[in-house]
Amino acid sequence: MKVQMFKYWEALRSSFWFIPAMLVAGAVALAAVAGRVDRLTVVEGWLAIGWSFTGGAEGASAVLGIIAGSMATIAGVVFSMTLVTLSLASSQLGPRLLRSFMRDPPTQIVLGTYVATFLYCVLVVLTIRRSDAYAFVPQLSVTLGVLLAVISLGMLIYFIHHVAISIQANQVIARVGSELIDVLEGLFPETIGQGPAGKSAEIPGAAFLRLLSREGEPVGASGDGYLQFVDASALMALAVREDVVIRLECRPGHYVVAGRPLLRVWPASQRGDEFAREVNAAFALGNQRTPGQDIESAINELVEIAVRALSSGINDPFTAIACVDRLGSAFCRLATREMPSPYRYDSKGQLRVIAPSPSFPTMLDAGFDQIRQHGRANVAVSIRLMDTLALITAFAHRPADRAALLRHADMIRRGAWQSFAEHEDRDALEKRYRAVKQGLEAPLQDD
Repeated sequence: MKVQMFKYWEALRSSFWFIPAMLVAGAVALAAVAGRVDRLTVVEGWLAIGWSFTGGAEGASAVLGIIAGSMATIAGVVFSMTLVTLSLASSQLGPRLLRSFMRDPPTQIVLGTYVATFLYCVLVVLTIRRSDAYAFVPQLSVTLGVLLAVISLGMLIYFIHHVAISIQANQVIARVGSELIDVLEGLFPETIGQGPAGKSAEIPGAAFLRLLSREGEPVGASGDGYLQFVDASALMALAVREDVVIRLECRPGHYVVAGRPLLRVWPASQRGDEFAREVNAAFALGNQRTPGQDIESAINELVEIAVRALSSGINDPFTAIACVDRLGSAFCRLATREMPSPYRYDSKGQLRVIAPSPSFPTMLDAGFDQIRQHGRANVAVSIRLMDTLALITAFAHRPADRAALLRHADMIRRGAWQSFAEHEDRDALEKRYRAVKQGLEAPLQDD
């Protein structure tokens, strides 16, 4: 249930209808409240002065009709501008970035404002009465309609400015980089040496892990798709209840095929379909990767922009360099974070769940491998990659992390010697390579 809520919330944040629907509901409530207040005779005195509407039924209908028609027209223009922006972003920066554009709150608010203002004016028009026996002009409601029209006009100017800014490559990269850091902060909140005091998780013996692989009972997936969320607390509760050890066979971001094992349970037993349904309920599958629990998904968005920029059809190394800078900023933070242990124990100290998670070296591969491969012939990109590795070395404390940084520096250097024809370009890269080596050979400071 919990993972399904995460999945639906992620879908709502990436939709064009959720915030507009909330604004439309607010417009309906405002029309009802304003109409109720208009029926109070004391309101006439409030509206006698100022810029408020004091005309008759015909004037009120004309004003609201003009506003409603204008809002419908502008809403169509805004939708068209949004679709053009999405099309341009998909072709120039990559289709996987559409999720980032669709989650943009200003765009959703602007779309909702015009639809809500249109519906408000329509609802207020329905309350106007023109008969001689009972004439009713909701002057406060009409005044609020005019105010909403003025706000909507300001929103149009703001939206044009926002679109012009948000479609720029550096702005898109900055937004994606900020989302990556937010995901990093959520998944790896503890810094090295500053986490809660306590005994580190005990690593089970290799013999037990082999036994679990050999005799563990597999539980297959009920569907196909990318694993988006895993409810670790539900799996822990299930393992405690059944008095078993559970080892996950996949992690968020992996593609799952129906029937293939999601996890293995030891000791093995014939637990039936109900147990399989409980296990599958703790896993949320979808048609695409999401960054909720999958940091590599956020990394891949920046990598995709960089790889497209390095393609022969676009050939924009400056955009690729901007992506490398943002990746370097994220990896500098990631190098200082504690990696969660895959071994989860219950309150009695009994091993219950083994949940593998990505390590710093694997995430470094995800961030730099494709950029290095596509940019090996580009001097500027290769030099910036080496500069970024040198920067990260100042933050890396774990031996495995530092070894991964040296491995990437060696690969960039080998590629440069094969691709660079100019000796001075090689010398420039060699200078950066020595900086990486010096940073890695420097003694580590105590935390």
